[in-house]
Amino acid sequence: MAIRTDVVRLYRQVHTWTGILTGLILFVCFYAGALTMFKEPLERWITPPVAVTPATLDRAEELVAATRALRPEVRDFTLAVGPALAGEVPLRLTWTEERFDPAPWAATLAPDGSVAVEQLNPSGIGLLVDFLHRTVGIPGDLDIGTTVTGIASALYVVALVSGVIILLPSLVKDFLVLRVTRNVKRLWLDAHNVLGLISLPFHIVIALSAVVFGLHDHIYDTLDRVVYGGQMRAVAASSSPFRTVSKDMSPAGMLPPKEFLTRVHSLAPGFQPVSLEYHDAGTGAATVRVWGHDPRYLVRREGFVLMGAVDGRIIDTEYMPGHQNGWSATVSAFFALHFGSFGGGIVRWSYFLLGLAGAALFYTGNLLWIESRRRTERQAKGRSAVGPVEQSRATRLLAAGTVGVCLGCVAGLSLTIAAGKWLSGLVDDLHAWHWGIYYAVFLGACAWAFLRGASRAGVELLWASAVATAAIPATSLLGLVMPGLWLSDGLIGVDLVALAGALAFAAMARSAERRAQTGPRDSVWAAAVGHPKSEMGMQPLAHPAE
Repeated sequence: MAIRTDVVRLYRQVHTWTGILTGLILFVCFYAGALTMFKEPLERWITPPVAVTPATLDRAEELVAATRALRPEVRDFTLAVGPALAGEVPLRLTWTEERFDPAPWAATLAPDGSVAVEQLNPSGIGLLVDFLHRTVGIPGDLDIGTTVTGIASALYVVALVSGVIILLPSLVKDFLVLRVTRNVKRLWLDAHNVLGLISLPFHIVIALSAVVFGLHDHIYDTLDRVVYGGQMRAVAASSSPFRTVSKDMSPAGMLPPKEFLTRVHSLAPGFQPVSLEYHDAGTGAATVRVWGHDPRYLVRREGFVLMGAVDGRIIDTEYMPGHQNGWSATVSAFFALHFGSFGGGIVRWSYFLLGLAGAALFYTGNLLWIESRRRTERQAKGRSAVGPVEQSRATRLLAAGTVGVCLGCVAGLSLTIAAGKWLSGLVDDLHAWHWGIYYAVFLGACAWAFLRGASRAGVELLWASAVATAAIPATSLLGLVMPGLWLSDGLIGVDLVALAGALAFAAMARSAERRAQTGPRDSVWAAAVGHPKSEMGMQPLAHPAE
């Protein structure tokens, strides 16, 4: 496809600068997002094995009644059905005191009918990777982080469009070509293009949905003023599943949990319940949301049917798979395509790999820009110029920031996962330890990168990432012989994936070492041994290869 050269040049500049501005943010979002596909197995990998009493829903009614008698102020709670029947956790009620409470409360029923209430101390690794995915780790108010990622996602859409336009003139000739030659920049460019083309549909879906998720508050505020004339809250209330629920707060009995499951099965035999979420329990306004899956439909993370807890009537099916109207089904499909909450393990693994490939796409994008600066600097001096090319401060800072942020994120997540098993049972707030370890490694890697320079820190942080990731399967191996550790049953996939990742980072470290020794001496990636100023590109230029 023929496109004028000046047009391609313009879009190349747009693609470059949108990528430079957002690449590091999106790397963290994609790398952590890939891990969210398996956050439940990661939680179980860290959690010590416990003897779980075989679950029976026959005692669920007794558990609800006893807990209500002991803690009448707790009206909103969840009865986990799926994990209990799978034997992963005992039958229990859980509730939180705030929206993102890392330490929920739980009530379980003893054989003698007494209720034990305790505050759980889950590993928190799932919450950590989810928070990083949504906010890139910006501390403070959640809305600030999601707004930042929303803006980055909007620029990401621009980068995708401009990147496709850049490739159109050579799309047929260079389609999925990966040229392995001595020209390292050509190889990185081919790898960048191949990754982008293969995963383009995935990136379009993720980019558009991430814009909505990240900027939804601002979008709603705009719609409220422009479209709804300040009445959007009333419009939203009129479409809420709870819109017909009475405000009757007088005491009232509730149906047994099994009765809700029976009625849901009659409504949708293919629906697989995983939990019952009670609201205003023990009152005339009590409701139950029966959450679950139906593999035949695209849904958000889970769908639900809303029922009256007192009389068991079906109140709303707007969020239930197979019972939604066209608009709700479309919105649910939009969510499902972002979360990968359909298609079972095949889709989950695909999203995991595509997430890692996306992170690699942003990493290679930055490397390409940094490499291209040598040619730009040389051209700025004139074609007849000889001698070393002096790298600009901006180039050196971006190179250091790229390896610090990207590899700091990788090493930080790997190390805090491995540390979770070592610290489990030894610390009171494992969730806080996860955050502390991650931030310490991440910020330490960034500081190290700026202190040592990109070439040396790149190699060293790749080795650090390899060691940190290898610590995950190593911890499992030590669990066979060391008291206090354990080998998690049925989770060898966590160890095998981590081992593969460690080997990949080690191979990248070796490649970076060779690049530092044999690559162009005026590159920011050139080794600085014996030439303290080589980080600044001051050595004689041996081969002006780009």
